[in-house]
Order: sequence, then C-alpha cells, then structure tokens
Amino acid sequence: MQSRKAKQPIRTARAAWLAASAVLLSLTAPLTAAATTSPPALRWSECAGQGLDPRQRCATVEVPLDHADPSGPTIDVVISRIPAENPAERRGVLLLIPGGPGGTSLADPSGKGQRLPQGVRDTYDLVGFAPRGMAPSTSVSCGLDRADLATTRLRPWPAADGSVTETMATARRMADACARNGGELMRHISTADEARDLDRIRAALGERRLSAWGVSYGTYVGAVYGQLFPHRVDRVVLDSNDDPDPRRVGRGWLAAHERGVEDVFPEFAAWASAPGNPNRVAESADEVRPLFLRLAARLDHEPIPWPGANPEVLDGNVLRQAMLDSLYSPSRFPALAKLMLAAGNGTVPPAPAAPPESVLQNVTAVGAATLCNDVAWPTSADAYQREVAVSREEYPLTAGMPRNAMLCAAWPHPPKQAPVRITDEGPSRFLLVQNVRDVATPLSGAQRLRAALGGRAVMVTVDSTGHDVYLTNGNACGDDTVSRFLETGIRPAEDAFCPREPSVG
Repeated sequence: MQSRKAKQPIRTARAAWLAASAVLLSLTAPLTAAATTSPPALRWSECAGQGLDPRQRCATVEVPLDHADPSGPTIDVVISRIPAENPAERRGVLLLIPGGPGGTSLADPSGKGQRLPQGVRDTYDLVGFAPRGMAPSTSVSCGLDRADLATTRLRPWPAADGSVTETMATARRMADACARNGGELMRHISTADEARDLDRIRAALGERRLSAWGVSYGTYVGAVYGQLFPHRVDRVVLDSNDDPDPRRVGRGWLAAHERGVEDVFPEFAAWASAPGNPNRVAESADEVRPLFLRLAARLDHEPIPWPGANPEVLDGNVLRQAMLDSLYSPSRFPALAKLMLAAGNGTVPPAPAAPPESVLQNVTAVGAATLCNDVAWPTSADAYQREVAVSREEYPLTAGMPRNAMLCAAWPHPPKQAPVRITDEGPSRFLLVQNVRDVATPLSGAQRLRAALGGRAVMVTVDSTGHDVYLTNGNACGDDTVSRFLETGIRPAEDAFCPREPSVG
C-alpha cells in the first residue's frame, strides 16, 4: 500500500516528459461532499518543458488515490492553464481532454489550443492536464522489457499462421510485470477514476461547470464525466468518438480497427496510385490492396533486418502496424508508401524515431491499466483463437489483431466496478463531430455513442478522412460548426452532414 501521500519523485522527470510529448503525440451519481467543499487555493508556477507559451502556468491538484475512500491516500494530478484572452468575454474553462488512454494534454494550451479561433480563446481559459498515472502527475510504470514496448507487442498481432499462443504468453509476461512493478496506483487507473479527477479539477479551479473538447479516448472520458456529473457540464465537444458499449469498452475499441482500416484503406489506395505521386506504388487503386497483402505475406516468411527499430526486423506484422499507424491521417500516407516501396526492393528506410524509454513505459502502463481495469477481458486462449480466425477471414488487412488477446487477458485485478453506462438522461449539452473515414474510431462506433446520448447530443458527420476532426482532418463546414458552438452555444437543430470538399490543386 502506498503512503498517505502517494507521490513519486516526479519533478525532475517533468521536463523530459513534456519535451517527449511534443514529439508524440453506473447511472448518474450525485456529487460527493468532497467534490463540493472549497478546495485549497491552487499555486500556479512556471511549467517545465520547452516550446511552451509563456502565458501557460501549471499547478497541482490533490485527488484521492481511491475515490471510494476520499479521506485516504492521495495522489497528484498536474494541470496547466492559459487564461482567456478577453476577460470581459470570459465564460469559464475549456478542458482539453486527451486521447489514449495514455495521452496527456498538459502542453495543449500552448499547442493545439492556440489553433482555436480567437473567439474561443477570448471566451475560455484553456486547461490541460496529465491524467492520473501520467508524468508529471503521480506516475506508474510496468518496467517492461524493451522488446515488449514494441507496438506490435502492445497491439496483439497473432503469428503469421494466426496462432495466438505467443500473444497469450506475452500477455502473461506483461501483466505479471505490471502487477509486480506498478504499485497500488495501477489498480486505481480507469476511465471512471479519471472522470472523477476531472470534477476535482473543476472544483479546484472554482468553476461551477466545465466546457470540454475531448478527442478519441477523450470522448469516452467526456461522456462518462457527463454521465456521472450531468449538471457540471457546459458545452462539450466530442471529437472522433469511441463506441461506449459497456459490455466491451476497450475490447470494442481494439476490434473497431478492422472496420476502420477497411473504411480508410481505399483512400490510401487512390492516393498511392495517383499519377504524378512521387511515392506511387501501383498503376491503379485496385492493385494496391493485393500488393500490400502479398508484401505482408512475403515479409511474414522473409523478414528484412531493420537496425535501430523495435523490433529490429521488418516482418509482416510490423508492416501491418505501419499501415494502421499511417491511416490515422492522409498526411501520413507517404510514410506507408515509402515503406512499401523499400520493402518491395528488399530494403528498409531509416528506423523511425522513438520517444525515451521512460515515456514509453509510462504511456504503456497507463494505457494497459485503463483498458484492463475498465472491463473484464476473456482469459481463455480458445476464445481469442476463434475470434482471430473469423477476423482474419473477414478482414485480411488487419490479420486478426483487433480481436486478439492483449495483456488484459492475464490482468490480475478484477474491475472495481461495472463500466459506466452512457444514457440519454441529463442536459443536452454535447456536440459530436465525426469523420466518415476514421481508422481508430470509425463512424459506426460514433453512431453508437450518438444513439446512447439520445436527445443530449447532436452529431455533425464530416465527409473527410482521418482521426481527429476539428482543426485537423475535418473540413471548414465541420470546423465552423464546432467553433460556433463553443463561442455561442448554438448547435444545429438536428444531426447534420458536412459534404466532402473538393481537392485543391
């Protein structure tokens, strides 16, 4: 058990974390007495890290290690803030909820927050935070072997023949390391815990309500917060939306990649076969998919050494993972094309840069704890083997990975509570924005969140490609709709559609 002040020596790690992050990316519950009492005044100080807006300041909010024991041990959650630029127009705070799980928004007031329209920046204090477990908040690590930090281990790709035997062994090894090295905090990292931390942040800031912009996994956090504290939400934008299915939660998000890849790959194929493209891989779009599948199958049996990468080999699953990563945004398409061209010639490009190992350990631990603590995963290898076989047949591009066993299959701790069920009970203060083609949070899952929220939400569907819609991979129609809502509270009267914009050039 951790000491009453469950803190770690995190101050010296703060600068390294922030620098790396610039490269990386139940039913409604009543407010607890602890959430409504007057908190101590926040002590704002300079934020550690490089490239931050000089206006951004940081502070620490003390929260319970276990929200079921509010008078017990505490941990720190570090927050950041840039004040509203027009105090006369100030409405409150806009909380920037990061994706992940395993993401942080601590630098976002200085980063993506500065891309917000002037009217939004005039209206809100921009507030970011490092969720519980993420440095420089009280942090965790599983102390995994370097090989187990490879993305192809963290995303459970089956063997070339579809076997899950090795991934089950990996799951046991990684889960054992997390249980051995993660400490008590690992048992108290979940979406519900994060949502309750957000209400502590709200109270510490002295706000009656929170406005928020949640992206990817942050949409689920935002929805859960709105379910637990419905009268504490003001204007909430949920961007690139997770399926809230309480039976599956993170299992469903992983499975969604097979649909997401099928939605986006045709866009890559059209781009990668376009005349004049210096990274053209085929003469026609119809050739790109079979070319990719043949290349991945060849690399399954004839991998190419890749010094400096993790793993230090380009095999079929490393190519498939690179494909999945590259479909997050059209701006990443060239990386996949270049890798395919190199591999087709029996070579590899320079190894991709990786963040410091300490950052990878931290991100991995928080992501694992959240996914595994939110909902119980099957523990039987046979259950995963059956699902992987079906997935490989129906979705060959992802080769069974989305239904395979990650370390949650061997997680030693049962969930503390059932996942929060998102319902249509509560004020109507949500605006969902969603691209038609999104590899990580496909439209089908966003539609389920929209249905769960019912009359509490309006959804704007944007005929665009990529993960993260607002100000990134959407279009002017969608961006203008979101900006208007944040500035004025005006939403479309009903669900709306933003048509595809013509290509420029």
